[in-house]
Amino acid sequence: MLFSQLSKSWDLIIIGGGITGAGVFREAARMNLKVLLIEQRDFAWGTSSRSSKLIHGGLRYLREGQFLLTREAVQERERLLKEAPGLVEPLEFLVPVYKDRGPGKWMLEAGLSLYDLIAYKRQHRFYPPEEFFQLAPHLDQKLLEGGFLFHDAQVDDARLVLRLIQEGISCGGVALNYTSASKLLHSADGTVNGVRVEEAETGIRQDMTCRLVVNATGIWAERFQSPPDSHLHLRPLRGSHLVYSRRALPFDRAISFIHPDDGRAQFIIPWEGAVVVGTTDLDHHQDLDGEPQTTAEEVIYLVKGLARLLPALDFSLQHCRSAWAGIRPVLSKGEVSPSHESRQHMVWEKKGLVTVTGGKLTIFRKMARDVLKSMKPYITEVALPDESDPALFPIPDTPASDVGLPEDPWRILRGRYGSRATELVTEARKEDLAPIPDTRTLWAELAFAARNEQVKHLDDLLLRRVRIGLQSPRGGKAHMKRIQKLCRPYLDWNGARWKNEIRRYGRIWESAYALPPGLSAHLPDHKPGSISRIKRLLETVTCKTHRSIDLLSL
Repeated sequence: MLFSQLSKSWDLIIIGGGITGAGVFREAARMNLKVLLIEQRDFAWGTSSRSSKLIHGGLRYLREGQFLLTREAVQERERLLKEAPGLVEPLEFLVPVYKDRGPGKWMLEAGLSLYDLIAYKRQHRFYPPEEFFQLAPHLDQKLLEGGFLFHDAQVDDARLVLRLIQEGISCGGVALNYTSASKLLHSADGTVNGVRVEEAETGIRQDMTCRLVVNATGIWAERFQSPPDSHLHLRPLRGSHLVYSRRALPFDRAISFIHPDDGRAQFIIPWEGAVVVGTTDLDHHQDLDGEPQTTAEEVIYLVKGLARLLPALDFSLQHCRSAWAGIRPVLSKGEVSPSHESRQHMVWEKKGLVTVTGGKLTIFRKMARDVLKSMKPYITEVALPDESDPALFPIPDTPASDVGLPEDPWRILRGRYGSRATELVTEARKEDLAPIPDTRTLWAELAFAARNEQVKHLDDLLLRRVRIGLQSPRGGKAHMKRIQKLCRPYLDWNGARWKNEIRRYGRIWESAYALPPGLSAHLPDHKPGSISRIKRLLETVTCKTHRSIDLLSL
């Protein structure tokens, strides 16, 4: 639909196309409301494509006394595992227990038992040292007392956002990326009654009226509305991640461990043919409107955690395929360290504007329902969907053999694209139903996204519609010719535009998804060896400011 042809009147306008806005959009469209979602960049451009890819209860939140948040998250995890197979997948975690570092066996046993109790099923087990080492043979064996296995889940976060948006569109909603809210409109008494909407590509502006505006802009929420408590403010916290090849970190299960410097929980997670190492938790002082960047200090912090845990593995940075940083929108009074901030969400309403921020990816549906409850004074004629309704529409059970695919890739496609998965396979050439090397993405997904999913730039395609920009060496640079051949028929780009898009994507990838400049050049290759050797090696690293970094001070 052309921007100029859009209706000027809506029931609900949602500002923000991340997981929170997408969740509200889908539920509101299911209620037969006339709903418009606008996103100033691309769908899931911010935190919702840069998370740790976990659907989890937040085991560490139990230690901090956030029982309500853990209960909500565990319940939503169980729901999503049932309702979104192929998109939300079970994930086994291993937690080593050491004599010389915490947490101890009995503390973990208590936490995991409570975790299982909330899920109404026992999902953890303790293994003695010999058996545990068989599950994770590369771990440091010194002072190992054994370890636990427990269960959580993982997700392709951007694909979850896109599926929610697509389901909302199928119910009659309208969603637009690269379209911003330049101004809130008000009635004579000060009530918000609309939005001045601006299309980025053309600069065209339209005033659109509505009965209610939802501010779901995450870390930007205070630009539209301040929190009701004057002591609360948004505190952007950065979490950075490294992506390694499976050959460098050969793990089939996730590992949760404690960083030796500050006692923070860290993880190693197999994801989509690669392995993710994370995460940091730091105040983010970079420009909120720019692509967040992982710093040299964060890379060294993460690698130091690996050095302590995996003394026999070569995890040199030449094996690191990419890095990404996501910004958590945390409501804070500024009195505690980043790792002790609450991840609870908050919803507040005043004069026709509902703001929602904070929270976790896992509980997006709970956040959406809380927003919709706040709209009742403005939109009284519709009832909320039933609590037991599925978070995502059920998909017809088409056997993999009927579409000519193996079971595993067919399950993943159905999870990512819902009822449109059959369309994707039917329209694809046979040779394009093969996976892109070292990923679980099919070549056909590129063409499908270019044709159907509002791709405006190359980074939309390679960083969010598919994730090969994170998983493939150099952001998928080696595949660019085939990508161009597959997508050219569906993107209205001439030769000059393709060259500009490739250059633009290269700049974005180098600045926000590559290792920080100068870091890898000063970290020489090393062979597996003792922890002390690796530590000595890391202590020689020089970052891009050309000053020596003392790891003990990080």
